Amino acid sequence: MDTRERYLAIMTFQEPDRTFLWEFGYWGGTVRRWYKEGLPLIKGLPEDVAEGLGLFAECAGVPLRRYTPYDVHDYFRMDPYLVRVPLNIGACPPFEQKIIEDHGKWHIWQDPDGCLRKEPKDKSTLPSIVGWPVTTREDWERYKAERLRPTLEDRLPANWPQLLEEYKRRDYPLGLGQLHGFFGTPRYLMGVEGLLIKYYDDPEMMKDVNNYLADFWIALFDGVLRQVEVDAVFIWEDMCYKGGPLISPDMFREFILPGYKKLTSFLREYGVKIINVDSDGNIWKLIPLWVEGGVTVLYPFEVAAGMDIVEVRKAFPKLGIIGGLDKRAVAQGKEAIDRELEAKVPFMLQHGGYIPTLDHLVSRDISFENFKYYRQKLEQIVRRFSKAWDRD
Repeated sequence: MDTRERYLAIMTFQEPDRTFLWEFGYWGGTVRRWYKEGLPLIKGLPEDVAEGLGLFAECAGVPLRRYTPYDVHDYFRMDPYLVRVPLNIGACPPFEQKIIEDHGKWHIWQDPDGCLRKEPKDKSTLPSIVGWPVTTREDWERYKAERLRPTLEDRLPANWPQLLEEYKRRDYPLGLGQLHGFFGTPRYLMGVEGLLIKYYDDPEMMKDVNNYLADFWIALFDGVLRQVEVDAVFIWEDMCYKGGPLISPDMFREFILPGYKKLTSFLREYGVKIINVDSDGNIWKLIPLWVEGGVTVLYPFEVAAGMDIVEVRKAFPKLGIIGGLDKRAVAQGKEAIDRELEAKVPFMLQHGGYIPTLDHLVSRDISFENFKYYRQKLEQIVRRFSKAWDRD
């Protein structure tokens, strides 16, 4: 099987030759630690790389090399990643990136979507968002009119015709997204507190926001899907924490579920069968609602937040699952790694619809030696449950 055939078979519960050898991603500090511990430095990381990097979906045709730690990928001979269509689904035209305040060792700058980010100049920690472009209904009306126009104009790269020709010959899966979803987008535009207050203070505005977003994404995707066949869509929500969802299931059903149903129904008309949602935290209470809304794959299943992929698989036999392996076990060493992998991976591979990765970015407390052992052990298990092996 080529990469595309394998991906489609795994995520639609058919019979792949084997599952993927992928990883969810890495902290930049983790990779830099590994260079000191024996990882061959060949391509390296750019000096200005963000601390979080290495998503398992790349973007072809645009300069996103800074997000992919190729030395790790190549050293462990991981499978080619899914490729994303380089469609700008954010503010267009973008806001000017500029310094708003300079405080010596740190500054506040405006990002392309209009958020204000507080960040240390040495990038020793992740930036925090301290200002948002939407606080009132008037802000929202202006933002959508000026920045979220439902047209592909200026949203695709100059080499789009060449990419279309490449996509026709591809042997890899092609995805759309990762878009901030029906909670993720207003959270990003308003901030978590601002969003949660708006659900109570102005519910009609929130319904308008999500209805507009559904129509906006459908318009953009329709323009792309008329030109190229796409295999999957990726949605980022991050709407849960360790104790559960940030909004109740009833609020999800009222404000968010209609948008999911509208969007996924449209995508199915174009033959897109795989709809992925990324949310950290304890997502148990929302899984049935995502499934009802047409979502087919969830990830990364944070173990520390109470997510057990074996129990999820028993409860949802046809839900695609990515991740769910406890990164804390990898930090502890070989015995913990053995217990974690043997307790989960064989069962998951037997039941299908699963790609094994850690339950988020590989943390800085994981040594290169432990990560090597984890990858070697994981590959041995995958090989045991493979119908064919093409890596010798």
